Order: sequence, then structure tokens, then C-alpha cells
Amino acid sequence: MSKVRWVKTDEEIRAAEAANPEFLPSTLQQIRAVYETDPEIVAAVLPKPLEPSGKGEVGITISKVSMHMAPGFDIEIGAALLGVKAVYDGTEGLYLLTMPMTTEGAVVGGREVYGEPKKIADIAFTRDGDAVTATVTRQGVPYIEVSGTIGTALGPRAFTEHAYTFKCLPGLDRTKTFEFDPLLVRLEWQHDFKRVDEFDGNITLRESPFDPVADLPVRRIVSMTYEEGGTKSNGTVLRSVPGEWLRPFLHTRYDDVAGMLAASSTEAEATAEQA
Repeated sequence: MSKVRWVKTDEEIRAAEAANPEFLPSTLQQIRAVYETDPEIVAAVLPKPLEPSGKGEVGITISKVSMHMAPGFDIEIGAALLGVKAVYDGTEGLYLLTMPMTTEGAVVGGREVYGEPKKIADIAFTRDGDAVTATVTRQGVPYIEVSGTIGTALGPRAFTEHAYTFKCLPGLDRTKTFEFDPLLVRLEWQHDFKRVDEFDGNITLRESPFDPVADLPVRRIVSMTYEEGGTKSNGTVLRSVPGEWLRPFLHTRYDDVAGMLAASSTEAEATAEQA
């Protein structure tokens, strides 16, 4: 019988795990930004048991990533994230609201392993001299854009950053939201940036019914940097949480068609009234 590729041996499984792009070494170019928004909005988007850090801050990163599959064989993807600063058990980290990615492999690995709220998106990262523009587009809407100019060199930096996600499995039976109680996960990102520069730029958040980042308005930019280097990631399950704590927030992981239809209906009614 010829080889049946639907089944792997233990040795083949270990080899596949070693080659998983989610865990392979990579290098990146990226813009990292932190801005202040309204603290009450940050508090509103946090599921329990996460608590606001008290800063009312939002973090955005848009990256151009080269994943090193093998010597001479790299895969380039676009990646981005947007989250609000939160605290659990004394450790601050970003609660990730959305993590757009350009490839299915990057989406599936992060969602299934870490519970990351990833979606497929088009991500453009262009550099012309010191001018850089990074844009995230979904459903035809360029809803996140960061652009500006690279400034003063700050030197290399190595540091650890944390983020929070909820790993969950939606229920097959429509009478229950989850098959099991969601798991709170803390991610640990070990950054090793060979280059960090100041970045003088702007953040634009456009209206989208599928990715409502415009609900977190930019009140003041706290910091912006241009970075080059690499990041290693891992995660830890901290605890389970009651499903009702996460239920009001779950729809943001998917394209909320009901929300889009409601918005369209409201817009149509407003147009009719003006007529």
C-alpha cells in the first residue's frame, strides 16, 4: 500500500512539531505604538478576572515577519495586534482584542494553541528611506494605519512582554456557549531587538463593523518606535473561568454579521428620516 498522508507516526509528528512555523526562529521589522484612550472604555472591554492597569492605554504593533523555515528558505508574512493594558495577579500585559495575520497557518496555530484572537487580513508594510507606512485591511476596510518617520536611534533592547488571551471551544449545542470553561492564558514574548529607533508618526483607526477598533479613540500618543530583531513566544494556562464571563466578548473573534446588519439598518433609517 502506498503511503497514506492522513496518518503520521510518532516520529513524524515530532518532526512536524519541530517545523511548526509558530515556533520557528524569525526576524522582523515593525512599528510599535502605545496610546491613551478613555479609561472607561478599557475597563468595558476587559473580561473578568482581568482588571484595568489604571493607565487607559492601548498597544498596537504592525510587523513584517520573515520566518526561517530552513537555510535559504524563508516565508514572509504580515502580522499585527491591538490590545489594552490589563493586570492579572500583579502582572501587567496586553489583553489582545485582535491579531490580524496574512496567512492561514499563522492564524490557525495561534488560535488553537494559545487562544489568540487571530483573523486573516491584508497587511502592507512599506519603507521608503526613513518613511514607513503600515496598514491592516479586512473586508475592504483599511481599519488600522500607522505611518511616520524613523528618528533617533535608541540602540538594541532585550526585554520580556506579557499578553492575555482566553483559550476556548465554542459549543456545538446552541444552548451553551462553550464546550468547556474557557482558560485564561498568559503569553510571554521574549524580544531581542538589534535596532530600536524613535518613530514620529500618526495612528489612524477607521470604522469597521467587523473590527471595531474605532471604539478605542486615540487621545494621546504615549510612545512610538521602529524595531528590527526577533521574538520568541510561549504561554501558560493560569486558570479556568466561568463561560458567562467571556460570553459577551466572544463575538469579536469572528466577523459579527448581526452587528453589520444592525448598523446598516440604523444607517438606512437615518437616511430615510433625512429624506
